[in-house]
Amino acid sequence: MSRWARQPRCVGLARAELHKVLGRWGLAVVSDDALLVLSELLTNAVRHAHVSRGREIETRFSREPQGVRIEVHDAAQNWPQPRMPGVDGGWGLTVVAALAACWGTEARDGGIGKSVWAVLAVPSGGKA
Repeated sequence: MSRWARQPRCVGLARAELHKVLGRWGLAVVSDDALLVLSELLTNAVRHAHVSRGREIETRFSREPQGVRIEVHDAAQNWPQPRMPGVDGGWGLTVVAALAACWGTEARDGGIGKSVWAVLAVPSGGKA
């Protein structure tokens, strides 16, 4: 788990961390998709998770039997809503849904905020 200030620069820092983790786990085969999914989830949290100062965004990565689970936690009560993609945005969750085997949102431990997560599966023929 890592904690990040709600600032755009945290996206690149979190991507670098995930890239290293995937390399250690031997999951480089899902690296491009995983980094894009993390970027979309974390960018949504930075843009939309308006919370009091001092509240941070958390990222968690866990190895799954078939791939990797990426979680982004924040203390905001507003849950993400997919919207129709267009020139003004709305592509984030559409991209996540296209790349992930599954994704969702759930309440955080303690009931304050939410976790948005996605699981990326290793393509058949790859090793997990």
